[in-house]
Amino acid sequence: VLTELQPYVDLAEKLGRLAVQLVAGGSGVKTVKVTYASARAPDDLDTRVLRAMITKGLIEPISNVFVNLVNADFTAKQRGIRITEERIILDGSPESPVEFVQVQIANVESRFASAISDSGEIKVEGRVKDGIPHLTKVGSFDVDVSLEGSIILCRQVDQPGMIGKVGSVLGQENVNVSFMSVGRIAPRKQAVMAIGVDEQPSKETLKKIGEIPAVEEFVFLKL
Repeated sequence: VLTELQPYVDLAEKLGRLAVQLVAGGSGVKTVKVTYASARAPDDLDTRVLRAMITKGLIEPISNVFVNLVNADFTAKQRGIRITEERIILDGSPESPVEFVQVQIANVESRFASAISDSGEIKVEGRVKDGIPHLTKVGSFDVDVSLEGSIILCRQVDQPGMIGKVGSVLGQENVNVSFMSVGRIAPRKQAVMAIGVDEQPSKETLKKIGEIPAVEEFVFLKL
């Protein structure tokens, strides 16, 4: 069972890491909701290890505490973090244990305003594709980027040439792009670009991205 769940364990931890890095100041996280969508019967999917890994992802980047399956619930409680879980039961054949995992953090400000969903929480969602964790939603924007390396999120005006401009800045600074995905609400409106990078860009490189006229906000997220 653990072998089958391993990619989802990786996904869970990385979604936790992304979510907490989107919180302004990185602290003040108290209310977290985790949603699992699965066609498996409730008795056939033990989410304890997934919850523990989300907790690990939420806490370790902002503390010096090591979180594991044994101490995850206690550590969250000790820090005043309340994690609730919801199951969405899907129809169909339960080939994979989980269709998607969603992490929401309520009552916080975000470093990246586009990560705030229509209902007011920071929201990230992901799924496993071919054994690899992918980020598939940020706030209300659909994206599709592999959760390997690290990620730059940019919100920009949807217009021609934006992918080339951002890619050019990264290329000039010798930062290798592994994946790139753009989600938009409508043509020529707002769009969010998710860029997977192998190296951590310098502050100067990130500053150059922010100086591209159509870029309205951006954030670097370390995995």
